[in-house]
Amino acid sequence: MGFSADWLALREPADLAARDGALLRRAVQAAGPEPLIVDLGCGTGATWRAMAQHFPKGARWRFVDNDPALLALAAAVAGGGAELVEADIADIDALPLQGATLVTASALLDLVSDAWVQALAERLNAPLYAALSYDGIMHWSPQDPEDAAITHAFNHHQRSDKGLGPALGPDAAGRAAQHLGAKGFDVAQAESPWHIGPDMAELQIALTSGIAQAAADAGAQNARDWGQRRQMAAQNTRCTIGHLDILAIPGRAQIEARHAVR
Repeated sequence: MGFSADWLALREPADLAARDGALLRRAVQAAGPEPLIVDLGCGTGATWRAMAQHFPKGARWRFVDNDPALLALAAAVAGGGAELVEADIADIDALPLQGATLVTASALLDLVSDAWVQALAERLNAPLYAALSYDGIMHWSPQDPEDAAITHAFNHHQRSDKGLGPALGPDAAGRAAQHLGAKGFDVAQAESPWHIGPDMAELQIALTSGIAQAAADAGAQNARDWGQRRQMAAQNTRCTIGHLDILAIPGRAQIEARHAVR
């Protein structure tokens, strides 16, 4: 599992616009007056850029990623003020969650397995704010006769192994909510869809290229033709790509456990 810095930069404006503002503000409040935010799969620091301005001065960040090049970019964005941890995200027990008052992840849960989310829920005793999990919904205007078939094939591909076991794909937010709720967390969800118009044609072209490739790999025979049509029409196309944000706040038992560790 890994993404290029170019792709992360291209999608960031759509991500930033899509985040549910009310849930983000609740996450900031849940982190407390002296926050330590542990950002899992930090990439180039997009979560920091989306949230840092909302935290009080002196908030501490711990960036966690398995790509040292992305960690370096994230560190530069944060002005060198963040703790950097190069770690295998697959190893839940090794994740540096100690002392966290908020754990964050962006566009991560749809790439991991159900077992991974369940293990994270077992270990967490701090709030979790996980944004921008793909939910399986795509709408295009104007429509193409192959849209539904391509979406179906793409969603099938999203459930394949991305390096952390069979991925949850479109089921990510729902399954995470179930696992966290079972552990006593209070879980809230909010929609955070991408709305991509002709002004984001470059993102549309990259997106439809990736969707077409994934759909073709999943067996959609007309996927590449669909991708070519979508790319040629990007200057006149609008699309909505569904995502969900979740915020899980621990109940009394988890809070007491956190204080006991400290």
